[in-house]
Amino acid sequence: MYKETGREPQASRLTVLRQSALSTVCVYAVFVLVGVGVGWLVDFLADWLVTLPWAPLQGPAELVASAPAPTLPAAGAVTGLVLGLVAQHEQLVIRLSGERVVLTSKGREREFPRDAIATVFRDGKQLVLLGHDGGELTRQECDLDTGRVADAFTEHGYAWADVDPHQGEFRRWVPGAPGLEEGANALLKARQESLEKKGSSDDVEELREELARLGVVVRDEKRRQYWRTFQKAGPAAE
Repeated sequence: MYKETGREPQASRLTVLRQSALSTVCVYAVFVLVGVGVGWLVDFLADWLVTLPWAPLQGPAELVASAPAPTLPAAGAVTGLVLGLVAQHEQLVIRLSGERVVLTSKGREREFPRDAIATVFRDGKQLVLLGHDGGELTRQECDLDTGRVADAFTEHGYAWADVDPHQGEFRRWVPGAPGLEEGANALLKARQESLEKKGSSDDVEELREELARLGVVVRDEKRRQYWRTFQKAGPAAE
């Protein structure tokens, strides 16, 4: 289950994991090309609609059709570029040494000292750092290659698990689930509503952190919540 190396951790050496330059260029190219395509399609549809007197939205169609030819594709390209920047901003960047792990995503930086981390593993597309009390220090979306991430952590002396060491302890949440404090059930109910309504991911993560303070770990599968408890040993280091 665990992957380790026989080498001593190298505290002074820093490893940075992020999407390659080629991957980044590809992301931008895809968004820009899609934006140009959408702009061209809207332009084409507007020109077509103004030829149909019975068609709805004649006013907006005439306004769009009157724009200079390259305007909409160019606007689509700019929109695609902005979306590419947003996607790049949300990508996880991992900086790790034998002393600490720093995770940066969506403009937020979180730091964890080496001695606070018991195990690291990948759960689907999420990177998870476990504390020594069994609680999750963090759970972050991660599109980086699993092998590359695992090798980097083990080279710095961290314990890497192929699967969640606690995966057999999770139970599906239902309202009023026994074994949970009333406060935890209320938080899980609010979180479930946010998941079903595709609410803000910030709300979902904030409620996850509130549950962690109560000694509850939660993971999601297709908008279903699964939970387990742990005995808190102290606050997570960030």
